[in-house]
Amino acid sequence: MKVLVLAEKPSVAREIARVMGCKEKQKSYIEGPKYIVTWALGHLVGLAEPEDYNNKFATWALEDLPILPEKAKLKVLRETSQQYKAVQHLMKRQDVGELIVATDAAREGELLARWIMNMAGWKKPFRRLWISSQTDKAIKEGFAALRPGKDFDRLYESARCRAEADWMIGLNVTRALTCKFGAPLSAGRVQTPSLGMIMDRENEITSFRSQDFETLSADFGHFQAGWRANGGDGRIFDKDKTKALSEKLTGRNGRITKVLKSEKSEPHPLAYDLTELQRDANRKFGFSAKQTSSVLQRLYEQHKLVTYPRTDSRYLSSDMTGTLKERLDSVAVGPYATLARPLLRKPLPITKRIVDDSKVSDHHAIIPTEQTVLLNGLSTEERKLYDLIVRRFISLFYPPARYDAVAVTVQVEGESFHVKGTTVKDAGWREVYGGDMSNDDEDENAADEPAASGVKLPELREGETVRVRRCMVKAGRTQPPKRYTEASLLTQMEKHGLGTPATRADIIEKLVSSDTIERQGNQLHPTGKGKQLIGLVSPQLRTPDLTARWEAELEKIARGQGRPEPFLQGIRSMAQELVSGVKTSVAEYKPHNVSNSHCPECGTRLLEKKSKRGKMLICPADSCGYTRSGEKRLSNRRCPQCHKKMELKEGKAGLYVQCLGCGITETMDKDHKHVNKREQQKLVQQYSKQESIGSNLGELLKAAMEGKKGSD
Repeated sequence: MKVLVLAEKPSVAREIARVMGCKEKQKSYIEGPKYIVTWALGHLVGLAEPEDYNNKFATWALEDLPILPEKAKLKVLRETSQQYKAVQHLMKRQDVGELIVATDAAREGELLARWIMNMAGWKKPFRRLWISSQTDKAIKEGFAALRPGKDFDRLYESARCRAEADWMIGLNVTRALTCKFGAPLSAGRVQTPSLGMIMDRENEITSFRSQDFETLSADFGHFQAGWRANGGDGRIFDKDKTKALSEKLTGRNGRITKVLKSEKSEPHPLAYDLTELQRDANRKFGFSAKQTSSVLQRLYEQHKLVTYPRTDSRYLSSDMTGTLKERLDSVAVGPYATLARPLLRKPLPITKRIVDDSKVSDHHAIIPTEQTVLLNGLSTEERKLYDLIVRRFISLFYPPARYDAVAVTVQVEGESFHVKGTTVKDAGWREVYGGDMSNDDEDENAADEPAASGVKLPELREGETVRVRRCMVKAGRTQPPKRYTEASLLTQMEKHGLGTPATRADIIEKLVSSDTIERQGNQLHPTGKGKQLIGLVSPQLRTPDLTARWEAELEKIARGQGRPEPFLQGIRSMAQELVSGVKTSVAEYKPHNVSNSHCPECGTRLLEKKSKRGKMLICPADSCGYTRSGEKRLSNRRCPQCHKKMELKEGKAGLYVQCLGCGITETMDKDHKHVNKREQQKLVQQYSKQESIGSNLGELLKAAMEGKKGSD
């Protein structure tokens, strides 16, 4: 009997087939003496659509909501139905006696495999391949240690509950909002609270009132220090007070009342999980979360240089300890050689900050594999991300960074001045990053005190007398809270339990594609649509608390501490409540993206929408479907007044051109040539001066127009 292996992607299937000796390649599988390896192309089976339960649901109607089937049905997805048929055929082969699930070792990978098995009616034994890297060694070791399929039943139940909950909440609320307000409005249990956080920040920014202030610092000759009030605030909002302080203190003697010296030790950062890596890549390179996930997947799957990407752990497991030197040896090339080689000559310092089994769930942190790297074979994006992972991995085995921190307080005429300084004693793990002692963490919740930066101070002693040589005043303005970047939004999503490391990037992309938020540089701004949408959804759906509770429940189900049905029953009740709230709402929605152009088919005002191809103009009328590019189209025709190129437009009467500066408009005939009264008048005036005996003005005008068409 043969063993069928189900991978998630063709590329992974090919690698498994090669390692396990399968050489007979077919269109939808690869066969060998013992194994048949096939693939799923992602999801082959999904949850049925409303119309699969009742054909009337194919038309969206508010009165049909909520749609809450007692038992969820599955359906084969149309776009991958051919591959499903191939997998189903292999499952029914008489010579196949066992199945090995080799999809991604995570909640979503388990779900897509089980749905295929359920749909195909698989009743024979199955086992699970659970590996964290795609190297030949990892695949062989994984096949030597296959686990019983039933060990992952709870993980599947958690995944099923998550999918069904998203279906019931997302589908019903989205349909209710769209039907009620006549616009494509999307909502969901994760995307809506994520939008809510962005909108809350926007409200804080718009309600913020900036104030002018000044700061005062004193030059004591061999060092400078800043004035602070008794409460520790150095900002002065009264200019007269600044002036008075400056006059009072200049030229006066003071005394150093306090010199606090302390040795600081800063341990290396933890290894990367996916969210932390996405944050760093966004801060350092401007990568979107989705971009980081895609590049990381290539490093994992194609190049086999890093371990499983979609992890939420920042620790390693104890069974990996023996492989760490081999991994260090594999990365000890190019710019990393001088950093990694010294570590290989002595035992590695393994601490609880590196290896901790209690903090590793399904997968350990993202680290390099034992695969030797060829840096020239990586793209620029891959190289940047790989550099982050390798340097973080190497830094795990370096000592803490040590520095002396000095805090000095000076009293002058009853006023306090303060300054902090640092002296680096040992760069430690920061040597891996070129000795850079700055803290580039932009997270708003990060500690205020810098990791190891500050002014270099001379030797100062308590009781020492100093003199204020001059006072320096610097103007400033209070700043509103910063808008979210993807890095800071990921931090908040993680903090509130919104989504998982594997889904957060897709949630952000969904908000962008649904036109509820937009990227402006590295910042995320809510759109007019997003601002209105938050006001239309239920308050309990727009905050993270509800979704965080759901994620906690799903985690309990995965650990066997919770049951699926009570959770799903709660979701059904919630869907009914949310739909009822939309039905009884008295709010209004006004499209924020109405353009000045009208649909040439039905006359409706076109809506502007951003797409990958640029701005598009779309007719919102259900029976129309007209669409065209919304980008400015310049014609070769120049304005007769300002001589700039005129914009080509389309209206009810067909094509026309218009000067954006002067507002002059000219119609166009069927051959896209320009004919209008202004042009005719100019031609009449021009040729009337050239009239000769026997000539006819009409003939001259006709000739002129033909000449004009020819030149155009």
